Amino acid sequence: MDKRRVNIGGLDIDVYSLNTVIVGTGCAGFNAADSLYSLGQRDIAIVTEGIDMGTSRNTGSDKQTYYKLTMAGDTPDSVIDMAKTLFGGGCMHGDTALIEAALSSRCFYKLVELGVPFPHNEYGEFIGYKTDHDPRQRATSAGPLTSKFMTEKLEKHVKDKGITIFDGFLAVGILVHNNEAVGLIAIDTNRVQDENMGFVLFNCRNIIYATGGPAGMYLTSVYPESQTGSQGIAFEAGVRGVNLTESQYGLASIKFRWNLSGTYQQVLPRYVSTAPDGSDEKEFLEEYFPDPGTMLDAIFLKGYQWPFDPRKIENYGSSLIDILVYNEMQIKGRRVFLDYTRNPSRGCKNGELDFSLLGKEAYKYLENSGALFGTPIERLRKMNQPAIELYKNNGIDLEKEYLEIAVCAQHNNGGLAVNTWWESNIRHFFAVGECSGTFGIYRPGGSALNSTQVGSLRAAQYIAANCSYMNAPLPVGDFADMVKDQVESRINLARRFAASINPGSGAAGGNPGDGKKEVEGSARAGVMEARRRMQKRMSKSGAHIRSYEEVLKAIEKIRKEIENLDKNIMLSSMKELPDTFRNRDIAITQYVYLNAIKEYMEKGGKSRGSYLVHDDEGMLPVENLPEIFRFSLEKGDLSKIVNEIELETKNDSLKIVSEWKPVRPIPVSDQWFENVWRDYRDKKVFRLK
Repeated sequence: MDKRRVNIGGLDIDVYSLNTVIVGTGCAGFNAADSLYSLGQRDIAIVTEGIDMGTSRNTGSDKQTYYKLTMAGDTPDSVIDMAKTLFGGGCMHGDTALIEAALSSRCFYKLVELGVPFPHNEYGEFIGYKTDHDPRQRATSAGPLTSKFMTEKLEKHVKDKGITIFDGFLAVGILVHNNEAVGLIAIDTNRVQDENMGFVLFNCRNIIYATGGPAGMYLTSVYPESQTGSQGIAFEAGVRGVNLTESQYGLASIKFRWNLSGTYQQVLPRYVSTAPDGSDEKEFLEEYFPDPGTMLDAIFLKGYQWPFDPRKIENYGSSLIDILVYNEMQIKGRRVFLDYTRNPSRGCKNGELDFSLLGKEAYKYLENSGALFGTPIERLRKMNQPAIELYKNNGIDLEKEYLEIAVCAQHNNGGLAVNTWWESNIRHFFAVGECSGTFGIYRPGGSALNSTQVGSLRAAQYIAANCSYMNAPLPVGDFADMVKDQVESRINLARRFAASINPGSGAAGGNPGDGKKEVEGSARAGVMEARRRMQKRMSKSGAHIRSYEEVLKAIEKIRKEIENLDKNIMLSSMKELPDTFRNRDIAITQYVYLNAIKEYMEKGGKSRGSYLVHDDEGMLPVENLPEIFRFSLEKGDLSKIVNEIELETKNDSLKIVSEWKPVRPIPVSDQWFENVWRDYRDKKVFRLK
């Protein structure tokens, strides 16, 4: 790695030249760096806005799952069988499914060797369990913090190799020339008050993008608050998106962001809502279920069937609960809580739950767990004490207080479109992990963690096996001349943002996002106030409850937001410059995603995956709900094609280019050993077909 300094736009800017920059420090980013180093490319570095930020390190669930090939017992399984399961979820390319199945064992055993504590029995078998959308028992878990363990072990491996990590560097632009990625613009967030506003350039041959999902798009979100996502600058650079309609939503706590799946539901807590000030408490589920047994079974099944799924609404299914929570919050303006201190009133006798009301599945589960007694918190203590400790360690005592919840964005199944080596339509730009759109509609639980490892390994393999990708970057002078206009554009934007600083607010100080400061007589809003406004709009129009009219309104509002961002934002100090660029990225991402939702609806798309599309001719889940919840299920025709969408930004205008493509089938691979061995020796297997 070489460091020089250039002058662009009147600013002296450091330029780091190296072969590959990996952006992001989650499971995918660390594995990309580790794999590339092991394959022989040592001229690499990681760029991250915060090494301790991101989903991999900061989220989990009741039993966070890793999905891989069966490795125990006598249940038959094969790479093709697993590929068919992944492919069968719809809108997933068959070659991607085959690759993720084929490499699942290799990637899993690497994590085992690194020390991730996946459990095995006395004979060394890694026992599995069945997860959602899984016909086998391929799932395994190291507990609620599986992805955190993965990240920490991979991080140690990377640091042991001495790989450079640029911590506190926010990517604000991807530099492209002739449809090739040639570098990265970043802001050193610790130097924004310097004369050059913290701008730094990375001159590189390859970029591996591992920035996670578009976490900052939504107000109701289980993504960590430290993560906002960085897909906007990828779209701006011309990277295509795919399956952007397909995100996953589910019930989660919002004070401490955590998925409320598994035993959090299976212990049968009370669902209560209140007025905004906490008054007028009521158990609202009982208004919509015909009898207490049906209601209790739906709550129980929420543990197994945690993600919202429109196929599980009819006949008082578990996803009706998500709709009822949304109705209380978004339609009625109330707050919703889980209460573990008391049993649901409907179904109780003298405060004791009547377990005979439960269906066979729920009753048997609680019986086998020795939990046919007491209150929800007592059952939770019996079945999963760490679940209580988790909240207690984050300032919430489930034994004494209610847990505020919402239906939250949790995972993005769409993302940036990639080929079988996880390279995008922009050459030398790879997208891995959740920012890569490889998951389809219905993914087995835990397949996301496997994908972080498989995709990052594939990107590293392709770079290491192709000479043009292993070459040194451009000479610094040539690089500076090539990207001058793109860099000056970001500098000028930063200057316009900085010009909004109110001298009375203390330009040398202030806290990022410290409030709602508006210039009198102006529409300018504080940075975090503007973000909250955008997030609230997306949660209303582009989350799990969608209507065509609301989407059109949101598109127009966010387009104006992008066009006038520098005029409508007011910074309290230069410390807010990075958050202003984050707002811009969020806005661009929302614009592209909402347009993808619009394209799907105009194609005739109905409810599927983890979202409900309003349909005037559809059915209401229950008769006493508002018309917004009237829906019809997608019949499956659109699961055989995928929507690729591209943003064009010529002459400061925003244009969406949309294309529908058939899903690629699972390929029939060459199984003759001599042929594969020859192609492997000749490196033909590392080329695109």
